[in-house]
Amino acid sequence: MREKKKHRILMVSDFFYPNFGGVESHIYYLSQCLLKLGHKVVVLTHAYGNRSGVRYMTNGLKVYYVPWKPLFMQSVLPTFSGTLPIMRTIFVREKISLVHGHQAFSTLCHEALMHARTMGYKVVFTDHSLYGFADVGSIHMNKVLQFTLADATQAICVSHTSKENTVLRSGIPAEKVYVIPNAVDTAMFKPAPERLPQDQIVIVVISRLVYRKGADLLVEVIPEVCRLHPNVRFIIGGDGPKRVRLEEMREKHSLQDRVEMLGAVPHAQVRSVLISGHIFLNSSLTEAFCIAILESASCGLLTVSTRVGGVPEVLPDDMIVLAEPDPRDMVQAVGKAITILPNIDPQAMHLRMKRLYSWHDVAKRTERVYERALKCADQNLLERLSRYLACGAWAGKLFCLVMIINYLFWCFLKLWQPEEEIEEAPDVELLHQREEMSEDSTVIGSMR
Repeated sequence: MREKKKHRILMVSDFFYPNFGGVESHIYYLSQCLLKLGHKVVVLTHAYGNRSGVRYMTNGLKVYYVPWKPLFMQSVLPTFSGTLPIMRTIFVREKISLVHGHQAFSTLCHEALMHARTMGYKVVFTDHSLYGFADVGSIHMNKVLQFTLADATQAICVSHTSKENTVLRSGIPAEKVYVIPNAVDTAMFKPAPERLPQDQIVIVVISRLVYRKGADLLVEVIPEVCRLHPNVRFIIGGDGPKRVRLEEMREKHSLQDRVEMLGAVPHAQVRSVLISGHIFLNSSLTEAFCIAILESASCGLLTVSTRVGGVPEVLPDDMIVLAEPDPRDMVQAVGKAITILPNIDPQAMHLRMKRLYSWHDVAKRTERVYERALKCADQNLLERLSRYLACGAWAGKLFCLVMIINYLFWCFLKLWQPEEEIEEAPDVELLHQREEMSEDSTVIGSMR
């Protein structure tokens, strides 16, 4: 039997641990599963406080915390070709075969994909968010995405809604975009051993308290729910600029004994917060997928969520109550969830989530995208420039100029420091990996 080819993958994003969020979790769990499949995975991100240099995580996952400081919302300052020298060194040191960038808002991701294509590497991009088309920020972000995906080998979206959004924003051919959903670590997110009593209903909210996550909706929904249902109380975990509004709401309506504010919740403690409640409330105004819904369902909570983005694709209809992002409709949805709560079996819900979502399945599907990307034909600079020219009358010429400058800078770096002078990094082989390899060789020897 022909041995499956192993890849050497570089994951790139501004968003990674110790920061917490959906993108960070996705990169970490996907990397861990790819390592178990036998591939080499390296992560490239910017420094977080004093955390800089090279670090090793579980199962030998190597992380480069490059000493660049974030400028805005955890993204570094755009430099175009300024990051090329150090990224080229990492590509060569780790003998990378494919570069995988994550999140459209990540500056580091866009620059890494640009440099990788300049150097002839195949690249894959995963989009984790939905963006609009009308406001100034979205217009500029869509143009940057169009530049990056004009020459991307393959792209991945976390939902069908996200795929449609990405294709419309970037102009990438739909046949190059694959839908691979997020997943949940069901071994970590388990229901409480005993079912909670329902004489008092606890509704849990765990989210960044920002406008996009619907914190303003919560300000109007919570007082009305408390008025209509005297046996309901709320637990709110998370921090952000909208936390002040929620605290003002709690003071205004005298709900201090019914609304508990936990502040920022470390990811390791999320499960302990979830299993203290019956219903999980998600009030996002835009969402490509929402891993938090998977985590709550895996803990056996019934979900009430706004019907936005890819949320309707996440759970079966009997595990979620959807509402329009309107306070009145959300209050009605919470009431409906309370009535059907006695029919919910947390243990049965957990088992269903275990069958529906698995990071190992996500890794195997991503692996197939890598294999298709590596089979794509190589193209020279002139063929690639024609794609950038098609991005617009003025933007196309600007994109071509950026790529030509980047290409010339790369040629200069090859003369200044040839690849032969860059020391290759040794691969870390963990003890259990050596044991597995010795066991495999023993089995093969006995078969012979």
